[in-house]
Amino acid sequence: MDYLPIFLDITDKLVVVDGGTTVAARRVERALLAGAKVHLFDENLSDEFSTLLGHKNLTHHPRAITADDITGAVVAYGASENEARDTLLYTAAKQAGVLANVADVGEYCDFITPSVVDRSPLVIAISSGGTAPVIARILRARIESLLPPAYGRMAEFLGKFRDRVLAGIKGTTQRRRFWETVIDGPAGDHFLAGDLERAESHLLSSLDCATGKGVPCEQGEVFLVGAGPGDPDLLTFRALRLMQRADVVLYDRLVGDGILELVRRDAERIYVGKRPDNHAMFQEDISALMVKLAKDGKRVLRLKGGDPFIFGRGGEEIEMLAEHNIPFQVVPGITAAAGCSTYAGIPLTHRDHAQSCIFVTAHGRDGVLDLDWDVLTRKNQTVAVYMGLSSLKVLSEGFASHGVDPTTPAAIIDNGTRPNQRIITGTIKDLYQKATEAEFTGPSIIIIGGVVTLRDKLGWFADDQDGKFGMSLTPKGSL
Repeated sequence: MDYLPIFLDITDKLVVVDGGTTVAARRVERALLAGAKVHLFDENLSDEFSTLLGHKNLTHHPRAITADDITGAVVAYGASENEARDTLLYTAAKQAGVLANVADVGEYCDFITPSVVDRSPLVIAISSGGTAPVIARILRARIESLLPPAYGRMAEFLGKFRDRVLAGIKGTTQRRRFWETVIDGPAGDHFLAGDLERAESHLLSSLDCATGKGVPCEQGEVFLVGAGPGDPDLLTFRALRLMQRADVVLYDRLVGDGILELVRRDAERIYVGKRPDNHAMFQEDISALMVKLAKDGKRVLRLKGGDPFIFGRGGEEIEMLAEHNIPFQVVPGITAAAGCSTYAGIPLTHRDHAQSCIFVTAHGRDGVLDLDWDVLTRKNQTVAVYMGLSSLKVLSEGFASHGVDPTTPAAIIDNGTRPNQRIITGTIKDLYQKATEAEFTGPSIIIIGGVVTLRDKLGWFADDQDGKFGMSLTPKGSL
């Protein structure tokens, strides 16, 4: 993060703006909306000032700004598009200890003016750090369309109860959970529907519950969320919402840093990952910990790579939750076979190559490879092998010994959908040797079948070997 995001209180404080341009008009407008006393300097003002000049807090000086004009200001804006005036403003601001911002002159900016979504008193500011302001404006437009104006009025409504909640509910975590319950619950729904009376009734009932004056409050709950194969963009909206509501997060090694960054900042994070023969925490202990945390009143996010119900042992975890009557929700995620094969340009099914696809894991309950070879060796199908990197030699020999053509195409996708994605393609016969030479560390998934040959034509996502991360505009060949 290159800039510290803050909101300044400039009520009744001096803000100076030099320039009569459209940009200057926007600076004046924002400062006036925030309650500042604005002094504007320029002889020729654009038409955008016509609705601003009558404002009681705006003083217009029909001349260029001087160094003395900046003394006592909290912020000085330069928008004259005149190099000499911009230099004067910035130099004088530095001498006077005033924050300065000169439009489109990065070296003369102590701060950046963000794109703003105004739902006062709710305000959202978006910045790209000055590198791509168009992106910030696009994001602002999207948020504008998603955020009803009623949310600003809701903030005002809830603010009336702030002191009562502060006095009645002790502890930051408890107050945060109370407000989340109110906003995401019936009280918030009634307010947005325009029924303020019922909204207030539900809010007060929730407050009585939280302070022990009404019915007992609910115990904690568990959110079992699939984080997908790695790319944060593949998360569902529901997953993102629950990630922001959790008090504590249990995550494994398959969850990328980019995804963890989307979890609420003050949530406690507990690593429960497992590697072959190296368990940070055994499965039974993870399930027991979720039960304990929920009984302690916590909202627990169990964040799992891929999909929790596809080789993620999610079923085992919620079995124990159900036995202890712990409320839970399950959010599916994009499983590794679907996500990684897509980013590799390898469709799992194709009319000319595979009419079915089978998912299999190379690890059983006791870590023993026990596969149904009669099923795996059927023709015209794709086989996706999870957790098969350490068993690749045994897998290759097994396919060959059960009559599968050793020249059958095969691929390994390592760290699929992530910035360091790498892919090797080959055959059942030589895949183990290629993987050894590539020194893959996982997480990896193995794809076996004729669909692998389509990667040459359908590859669209640039791999780590390309020296970049993003979409490739030209197809890539096999490695």
